[in-house]
Amino acid sequence: MNELDLYVIKDGKKLRCGITTGSCATAASKASTIGLITGEIPKYIEIDTPAGIVLNLEVSNRELTSDYAICSITKDSGDDPDSTDGIEIFSRVSLREDKEVRIDGGIGVGTITRAGFWGEVGQAAINAVPRKTILTEVKKVTDRGLDIEIFVPKGEEIAKKTYNSNIGIIGGISIIGTKGIVEPMSEDAFKKSIYIEIDSIKNQGDRDIIFFLGNHGEKVYNEMKNEAETKGVKISNFIGDSLSYAYNAGFESIKLVGHIGKLCKLSLGAFNTHSKICDMRIESFVYYLALRQAPIEVIQQINECITSEEAVKVLVNTDYMCIIGDMVSGSEFRIKRYLKDKDFDIEVIMYSMDLGIL
Repeated sequence: MNELDLYVIKDGKKLRCGITTGSCATAASKASTIGLITGEIPKYIEIDTPAGIVLNLEVSNRELTSDYAICSITKDSGDDPDSTDGIEIFSRVSLREDKEVRIDGGIGVGTITRAGFWGEVGQAAINAVPRKTILTEVKKVTDRGLDIEIFVPKGEEIAKKTYNSNIGIIGGISIIGTKGIVEPMSEDAFKKSIYIEIDSIKNQGDRDIIFFLGNHGEKVYNEMKNEAETKGVKISNFIGDSLSYAYNAGFESIKLVGHIGKLCKLSLGAFNTHSKICDMRIESFVYYLALRQAPIEVIQQINECITSEEAVKVLVNTDYMCIIGDMVSGSEFRIKRYLKDKDFDIEVIMYSMDLGIL
């Protein structure tokens, strides 16, 4: 098993790093190339990663004929909850008559259906960095021309558990990895997936976009608005990063849909709403009630609440639901200030589990 002895600390926990599908494809391609050139596929293969870390990986499923060489590398995701963990990434390498190295995807590697970050429509979903590392590593072995096919027998099945279809990649997984190393629970990786989805919508010609803080928000919005199709992106807690990216990408309007428990924080200026970053839900209710000069008795009831849902019930019972509109306005004001554009078209939509859209 290709277990990487490299760790990071996340939230006080020691988590083991893993290797990307790009590193697996690179290692399999280099091992197959060595086999084709020397007549023997090695049992272990060493590659350099863009992160500057050298990997020494075990080679499996070695097959060598006079025409081609095939082998695989087992994907190890470390402690990252990755659906591709444990799958085999294969590379089939054959010689060409010229000096060109062609890299393509076979079964289980997705096909690009929307131009943008990944490449051109119709190409295999092998990102630019893995293409470069594959080329670099095989050039260390030979200067002869090669046809390299990356394939993943279980890729099409695994792809159903990923967001590939959301970004226009169908029929398999993506061969990705900008560093060659998987950092467990990486916020940067999550944000990058958000950016890719935003780019995908932009490349379809859209200039309006909807951000959902979660799955339930999308469901509530579509049911309440009765819209058959919504071009939106789930952004989790990364409100500020997503807004900035979409704004700078040229979107003309943004709708932001989320639970009151998240967006009440935004109404006070929190642009990452994860509970470990900030928890000022009840304080936001108190703040907006105070601006309305609500009776101290109402504010005290709110201050004793534990959840935002409980606070909403107090608002209903005391006829102070008007502050929800104040929170929405406050959120929109803070977004415009965050983007430094007071005229930007932003709409914030809050919902509660009990009442739906507020």
